Amino acid sequence: MNHEKLSAGKIISLSLMLFAMFFGAGNMIFPPMLGHLSGYKFFEGTLGFVVSDAGLSVLGIAAIVLVGSKLDDLGKLIGPRFAIFMGALIYLLIGPFFAMPRTGTVAYEMAVIPFTHGEGGIWASLAFTAAFFGLTYVLCRNPNKLVDIVGKFLTPVLLLSIAVIFLVCVFHPFGEVGEPQGEYAEIPFFKGLIEGYLALDGFAALAFAIVVINSIRDMGVKKPERIAKYTLIAGILAGAALGLVYLALGFVGSQTSVGMSFDNGGQVLTAVVEGQLGRFGNLVLGLAVLMACLTTSIGLASSFSDYFHDLRPDWSYRRILTAVCLFSFAVSNVGLTTMLQFTLPALVMVYPPVITLVLLSFIKRYIGSSPLPYAMAMVFSFVIGIFDGLKNAGLSLGAFEKVLDVIPFYSLGLGWMIPAAAGAVIGLIIRKAAAR
Repeated sequence: MNHEKLSAGKIISLSLMLFAMFFGAGNMIFPPMLGHLSGYKFFEGTLGFVVSDAGLSVLGIAAIVLVGSKLDDLGKLIGPRFAIFMGALIYLLIGPFFAMPRTGTVAYEMAVIPFTHGEGGIWASLAFTAAFFGLTYVLCRNPNKLVDIVGKFLTPVLLLSIAVIFLVCVFHPFGEVGEPQGEYAEIPFFKGLIEGYLALDGFAALAFAIVVINSIRDMGVKKPERIAKYTLIAGILAGAALGLVYLALGFVGSQTSVGMSFDNGGQVLTAVVEGQLGRFGNLVLGLAVLMACLTTSIGLASSFSDYFHDLRPDWSYRRILTAVCLFSFAVSNVGLTTMLQFTLPALVMVYPPVITLVLLSFIKRYIGSSPLPYAMAMVFSFVIGIFDGLKNAGLSLGAFEKVLDVIPFYSLGLGWMIPAAAGAVIGLIIRKAAAR
């Protein structure tokens, strides 16, 4: 019996596990808003979203497999201290800074607000999120069983809900598909590409890679090249599934692009579901989203606490868990729309250097083990990312904007690519000169 070869059934099982890891309730709210804003160009916009969300997730996991087995191994291309800094930053981003508070906010906006008729305000939000993160804290003491049980039923319920909403909108359109707004009118694909950062799956992939690798090893695969192969196959299948779901949700959102106004994708989806399926439809969707948010919150809180407890054993798991739940509770009450306004500029700054390191890891054999080319490429891409972030925050760069426009692809939000490549080349030249 060849233990190094996985059957089609095991590959599908692995792909479904990957899909469930990446697909949370947050992934449901961005494509509908994208569709709402992009109108009849929703396909191009959603395709860009798929590339930066699902595409970066697959590349991130593959990069980890190439350099080792966990997130710190990627950071060690630059150095042990940087590996700790990078690991801590990514866990903060997918933990209390953005992703974890978002679970409480999305759960409130999709599972509670549709049934309150606009009443309750901040006090209802405070009460709900206090209960939500309090339950997260309690269940994080033994999360595995709950997440496994709920996850096996939750993902099919969410997918079935989306399929029903999509089919209803195909045969009985909710509204007209209108003109694209803002940058979606001129560069829909690249605008969707930037919006894909919001799902945070590109970062989550780096943190979750060890789970995928261990699962493949548990199936009897030991050779690194085969682990990489099966990881890539499962990632492509999971990415394709994510793409189909995003396209369906983008199509649904596009039917709200005429005569309607929404602040975020949660409002878009809630309006469509209530209009097409009534309050019962919103009840089913709201409960599914609530459970999805809760299991995601448990997974993020426990993995965050585990990581920092391993990093600092003198900090107890329970103390870290308490801090992350309290912090997430506070941040979650700023509101989903406000949270997203702060999130995207920050992610636009941070994503380019991380993507740069991921891409360079694929050509490590040509670059070598010297940290200088990797470090300089990340620094150059981060500098451009700062300006992109300020631009996304709506801050004027004045006359300096004309200088930045000279950089290839800057107007598309990808101005960091050429500087990153230049940084790597300069680093290689300096390294060779120093060796002489």
